[in-house]
Amino acid sequence: MDTKKFCLALDLKNDPNLISEYEKHHRAVWPGILESIRDSGVVSMEIFRWENRLFMIMETQMDFSFETKSKMDAANPKVQEWETHLWKYQQGLPGTKKGAKWQLMDRIFNWSSE
Repeated sequence: MDTKKFCLALDLKNDPNLISEYEKHHRAVWPGILESIRDSGVVSMEIFRWENRLFMIMETQMDFSFETKSKMDAANPKVQEWETHLWKYQQGLPGTKKGAKWQLMDRIFNWSSE
């Protein structure tokens, strides 16, 4: 299957207890959240952390769009509840608008041995 890859970044509030709670939530994602991610065309998702900086890698179907995912999320009360709850732990990256969450990153280097 052909896929697209996206990388995004977000910061957590720099509080060890909040960071620990945030990670705990991701070890037991609420029912329906993973289904909504899959239904939007995401085939895989990984989140990495360094200190309070998060880095997400999403692999999606070729027809995936953030606009469609955003509309689906807005219409899903459980996703809205999840996002509102997680905002307790998150903060926007420096230089972003107030309330802005995950920021799409630009690829600046690509290498493969194949």
